[in-house]
Parts: sequence; C-alpha cells; structure tokens
Amino acid sequence: MPRNAFYAQSGGVTAVINASAAGVIETARKHRKHIGKVYAGRNGILGALAEDLIDTSKESPAAIRQLRETPGGAFGSARYKLKSIEKNRREYERLVEVFKAHDIGYFFLNGGNDSADTCLKVSQLAQTLGYPLTAVHVPKTVDNDLPITDCCPGFGSVAKYVATSMLEAGFDVESMAKTSTKVFIMEVMGRHAGWITAAMGLAQSKPGTAPHLLLFPEIPFDEEAFLAAVKRNVEQHGYCAVGVSEGLHYKDGKFLAESGLKDAFGHAQLGGVAPRIAELVRGKLGYKHHWAVADYLQRAGRHIASKTDLEQSYAVGKAAVEYALKGMNAVMPTIVRVSSKPYRWKIGVANLSEVANVEKKMPRDFITADGFHITQKCRNYLAPLIVGEAPPKYENGLPRYVRLKNAAVKKKTPQFTL
Repeated sequence: MPRNAFYAQSGGVTAVINASAAGVIETARKHRKHIGKVYAGRNGILGALAEDLIDTSKESPAAIRQLRETPGGAFGSARYKLKSIEKNRREYERLVEVFKAHDIGYFFLNGGNDSADTCLKVSQLAQTLGYPLTAVHVPKTVDNDLPITDCCPGFGSVAKYVATSMLEAGFDVESMAKTSTKVFIMEVMGRHAGWITAAMGLAQSKPGTAPHLLLFPEIPFDEEAFLAAVKRNVEQHGYCAVGVSEGLHYKDGKFLAESGLKDAFGHAQLGGVAPRIAELVRGKLGYKHHWAVADYLQRAGRHIASKTDLEQSYAVGKAAVEYALKGMNAVMPTIVRVSSKPYRWKIGVANLSEVANVEKKMPRDFITADGFHITQKCRNYLAPLIVGEAPPKYENGLPRYVRLKNAAVKKKTPQFTL
C-alpha cells in the first residue's frame, strides 16, 4: 500500500527553492503506487511538530508547475533547530507521533547545513523507535557552503543577482566619480564562507572596473591594507567599488558587524558591515561614499534567476523522491560537475553523516594573493553557475507569481506545545 510523504522548507529561502518543491511533488505524483499524498509542513518543521500540515493534492498541476517561477517559500519556512535527541527526545517522538497518525513513510527536508543535521537525526530516531521512515535531505542554501556537492541549489541565482547589481552600480559610480561618489560598498550575505562575495567579482570584465576590492570572511580584515588599496584604486581609476561579506571579521575572530543578538540556530545576528566600512573610508580618507545592503533582495530576485540554478534545484527535488523510492535513507542528492568547458553536470548522492554541520569555505587558491579579489580558477568555477535566463511570466508589467491554496489537513493527535 502507498504511504504518504512529508516535505518541509527550512531556513532562509531562495529564488528557486520552490522549484525543488515542484520537483518533489511532481515526481511523487508519478509514483502513486508507492506514494499517496505529499503533505507539506506549514512553516517548515514547525508544521510537523504542531501537526499543521498542508495537503498538496488539493493543488492543480498548473499551480505546482508555476512554483518553478515563484520565489520565497510556498509553504512557509522556519529557522528552528532541533536539539540533540538526548536533550530533547520529546520533539523527536512528537514527529513520529504525527507521522504515524498520517501514515507518513517519506520525509523530505529542504534546507542547508542545520537542516541536513535535522534530517539525519530524524532518520536515526525513527530507526531507534522502529518506525519505518525514509529520510532524504534536499539541498538548498544561498551560501553555497554544503560539502560534497559541487554547488548548492539557490546559490547560482544569488550569484547572478549580486554580479549584475555590482556591474550596474559600477557603471553608475564610474560615471559620477569626477564630481560625486568616489567609493561604493555593497554588502552581501555570507557568515563564514565568501562565495556570494566572490560572485560579485564576475562583474569585473577587465582590470580597473568594478568591483575593485572584495572582502571575504576567509581573510581577516586588515584595516591599514584595505584603506591603502581603496586610496590606490581611487587615484588610479577615479573610484573604488567594494564588495563585502556580512561575516567579515578581524584577526581575533570578532565580526565587524555583530549585533550581539542570536538567531534561532544560535548563530550571531549579522548585518550592517557596509555602513561600518563606509564610515571608516570617510573618517580615514575623506572620500564621499555610498553603500548598499543587498539583504533579502539577493535571495528573492526570481526575475533574474539563473537557468542553470533553476534546473539544478528542480533536479535535486526529483532525485530526492527517486532515491527514497529506492530505499536510500539518510542521504542527500548532490550536483556533480562533469566538466567546466563545456559545463556539464549530473546528480550524485552523499551520506548525511558526511554533510551535517560541515561548512565548505572558499579555497585559498580561489582568492588572490593580496586577499582582495578572485582568481581565474575561482572565476572558472563560478561562471557556469549563473548562465542562462529563466524569466517568469509577466502581467501588467510585474512578474506573475503563484499563491497556493495551502489547504489544511485535519488534525488527528493531541495538541503539542513547543
């Protein structure tokens, strides 16, 4: 008899995470002999704990297909980290209680590093309790820091967005530099890994064009060297465009823009490094400056998504279901680069025990010797990931995105308090 599946989106969303959702749902619908309904968790894993499930069978094929063109998380996401089984066994047993009540035999969690850890823990507990459950992690993170996979679904579209933004801002600043702004700083996401910052480097078509300097989390911030580089670029090129990661830190590990707050995963709340760098430039060099923080715009920009990224995001959702049907448990579909020129890729697989809580940072040979830009090797890695356009359909001058019905599933278990 077919068993039902549970799908949830976790952590920060991307411009193409819904393509992975479409991949899961459409593939499951093709295997009705084995998978009954796909239930989505409203607001991620919280939906499972609260038994707040969404019946995706109520959605038309056209609506699910249109998820490929829609940003954000169609079912709601959440930053909620399950503690270890030893510290909070109650939550894991609650998950199994809900899964039993709704005959859920397949568990698909769509997220990054912390989500991979959650997926692994759920798989382990199900085995401990003797509950038949196949758990597969669907990779997603704009930070591009999951190990084993060549790249992470969601990253290519962010890379395309920030590279385009830096390219266009560079033209703007260059044209006004004689009488106006001399220094422009653009802040992007990236706590410990500088992949998004590196992507801005793709905008530089030749030496002397934007961005002139990139500040990575992998390279401790050297104020004196940075200011000297800014001054040198302004004197040589008339202006200086800088890309900086939110996770920029000093040699002692202290973030330049740490607020003192923590997010739900226990990470330091970051943001605001661009104005700090700008104030440093003004105070020490006296240059007129402007700064921008890409923030949510970089991960929400579906209108400029990478076609390559879109195709890979759908593919990992599809593969997750196929792997589950083969009985592959506690695994994650990966992107395997077959070649760079021409760019070819295929789907592989990794064990979650080798993925969970492991961060993939920028290799040192992807960063120039002075620490302020990307090397040709890095450019060769990044360039194929932003290739191709996949614009959504437009209506009255704006993208036409889908909003699902998100019909609730009737609850069968006692109320649970988090």
